[in-house]
Amino acid sequence: MEGITKRFGDVVANDSVDFTLERGSIHALIGENGSGKTTLMSVLYGLYEQNAGTIFVDGEPRTFETPRDAMDAGVGMIHQHFQLVEPMTVLQNVILGHEPVERGFIDEESAREEIAEISDRYGFEVDEYLDVPIQDLDLGTRQRVEIVKSLYRGAEILILDEPTAVLTPQEVDGLMEVMEDLRADGHSLIFISHKLEEALQIADDITVLRDGHAVGTVAASETSEQELAQMMVGREIQSDRKPRTTAPGDTLLDVEELRVTGDRGLEKVAGVDFDVREGEIFGVAGVQGNGQSELIEALTGLRPPDSGVVRFGGRDVSDMTRRDRIEAGIAYIPEDRHTEGLVLEYDLVKNGLLGNQTLDPFAKSGMIDWEAVRDHAETIVEEFDVQPPDADARAASLSGGNQQKFVVGREIGHDPDLLIASHPTRGVDIGSIEFIHDQLLELRDEGLAIVVVSSKLGEIQKLSDRIAVMYEGEFIDTVDPNAVTEEELGLLMAGQRLTDESEADSEVRP
Repeated sequence: MEGITKRFGDVVANDSVDFTLERGSIHALIGENGSGKTTLMSVLYGLYEQNAGTIFVDGEPRTFETPRDAMDAGVGMIHQHFQLVEPMTVLQNVILGHEPVERGFIDEESAREEIAEISDRYGFEVDEYLDVPIQDLDLGTRQRVEIVKSLYRGAEILILDEPTAVLTPQEVDGLMEVMEDLRADGHSLIFISHKLEEALQIADDITVLRDGHAVGTVAASETSEQELAQMMVGREIQSDRKPRTTAPGDTLLDVEELRVTGDRGLEKVAGVDFDVREGEIFGVAGVQGNGQSELIEALTGLRPPDSGVVRFGGRDVSDMTRRDRIEAGIAYIPEDRHTEGLVLEYDLVKNGLLGNQTLDPFAKSGMIDWEAVRDHAETIVEEFDVQPPDADARAASLSGGNQQKFVVGREIGHDPDLLIASHPTRGVDIGSIEFIHDQLLELRDEGLAIVVVSSKLGEIQKLSDRIAVMYEGEFIDTVDPNAVTEEELGLLMAGQRLTDESEADSEVRP
């Protein structure tokens, strides 16, 4: 790709970008959310037509007006949000639009044989699900179906857009093995990501985009996370744990013997006890699925506990609704910004109102004061550097990092006493991660009590004053982040207690 420029009105998403993919290699394309990565690859895949520049395949200039043109040239794209028809079966999705025909009828048998061959060659194990509807498959299997679909259609170049964003750690490992197998078989892959460690792990070369420009291309073997981070954001990133400047205050949240049942009728929180003080960040670490989501839902009023007590400011709030807890001063940054944090088709003005509908100054005499609501949204956009800086923009039009910054700004804007943040930087680029971390630490120093749930060990250690590790619904231990290593945290997350009590003192205080 030479000199690719793509504009949307006055916004320049790609500005004269050069990008080269060598045959049989994996080339990572990294950058912050909104840097132009997906736009550039959408041009390559025929979803957008460039305003300037040329695409060459095997040295020949090509024009891709549609994805069909790109596919005919051997280019396939696996989108971050899968392009599958959920009620249809795996077989129907793979052959959709490319059905083999024999004597006027769809030749399913030959399609099954070809899919089985592709599946066996790369260890996809997709052929055993051919008659299963997509909606019945887990995310990792759906992603493999997407890859098989592209290979079935003859793709030699595969674009993977943020492919690990929705996967578990085990599924990520499996995807990396698949990518290595594809490379060994002669395929050429473009890996779009903002996760530096993954790019360094799998790629041969790495190109960095910043603000629509190609900052540079480096060999993965000759660079580091720190260098890539500086290329991405244009400055040095602060990754060390910052020392406290204030002391915690009185206990604000007190939880005793909390037990919670999950959606499948199983106990997911099994008698948890803890407290959180003013001016303290209490971290909850653990492998996803060990009861963290149900714990947070019980604290925020989204799921009733079976037994136990949740006290907030000395008051029993165990039976309070979510609305009542918002009004009492409990804010919540949800785990999934798309399904729980935003209405994607709403503009930022309306999204800024969510959770505030009954609160002053947004509601007066039963009527919404839209001027106050707009002022609030514009303040969030300005103070949290939401891009583009337009309160009338639809939430769906923002990058993931900017969506998350808006959600964080809205919840902080409630002026809460307690903030519960579930995976606050999931799917967010390194610059936005640093910004959100700085906001949480600043609020802690101002006296806010904060509960942070995260599966990122580096994040939980950087932010927390105490870390509780959750395993099979229990707090297996509470540790001092200054005294515990990532390896020891990993052991606790796997259910192994530490033998050195000095490293895991359940009474640790900052």
